[in-house]
Amino acid sequence: MNKLNYVALLLVLPFFTSCATILSGTKATVTVSTSTGEPARAQVDGENYYINGPTSVKVNRGFNKSVITAENETSKGSVDVEKGFNAMSLGNILLGGIPGYVVDVATGAVTKPTESSYVIYMKPRLAKNEPTEKVEGSGATVLEQMIVRWDVQSRPQGADIFWRVVSKTPEVKSTNNKYLMTTPYEATKALDIKGLTYQSSSNVRIILRCEKDGYMPQEKEFDVRMVLDQEEISAFFRLVKEE
Repeated sequence: MNKLNYVALLLVLPFFTSCATILSGTKATVTVSTSTGEPARAQVDGENYYINGPTSVKVNRGFNKSVITAENETSKGSVDVEKGFNAMSLGNILLGGIPGYVVDVATGAVTKPTESSYVIYMKPRLAKNEPTEKVEGSGATVLEQMIVRWDVQSRPQGADIFWRVVSKTPEVKSTNNKYLMTTPYEATKALDIKGLTYQSSSNVRIILRCEKDGYMPQEKEFDVRMVLDQEEISAFFRLVKEE
């Protein structure tokens, strides 16, 4: 090996011995937005951001999950950023750079976020003097427009989904069945239950009904307080054919 080639090898060797750390860095960029579309102050891994629509933020690589939090005057929320394996780090092993792979492990460069974009589901802040009386029109309670994730599936798919409110409290009215959509149904939308408060939510139920021609109808019941706490309505209907 002549001197020129030897010098060139010495120059590129450090690159191969920490491939992922150099190419990927110790931070990764992801896109984040709020479920309501409203601007919010955000923080992740000690850095502050202002979210206004889809916004790029940097999260630490490493084996610990990162948590992106956001808040504004009316709502707040958070989302976990889980980490997975960064294939870039395989370059060290394939090129014989075991010491470099150790460096990548130490810096966290062997990991990357499992998703490239995230949505922070914003939860309304409860007002201190939230009205508990029944309201009309657009309403006056914070939780009436609580945003939750809806995930309704069935087997077979293509079933009609209806929902209704069953209330045991005078603050909230019971409703008739309302058509939601056909399965599979995934959405992020408001509950739109007039007069709902956290105090009254334990006396309110949401009933999902699944119907499909040739199959027996099924219903599932959800405690609204649990829905508020989990910020989700999730159901799977395994339909049975009519005899």
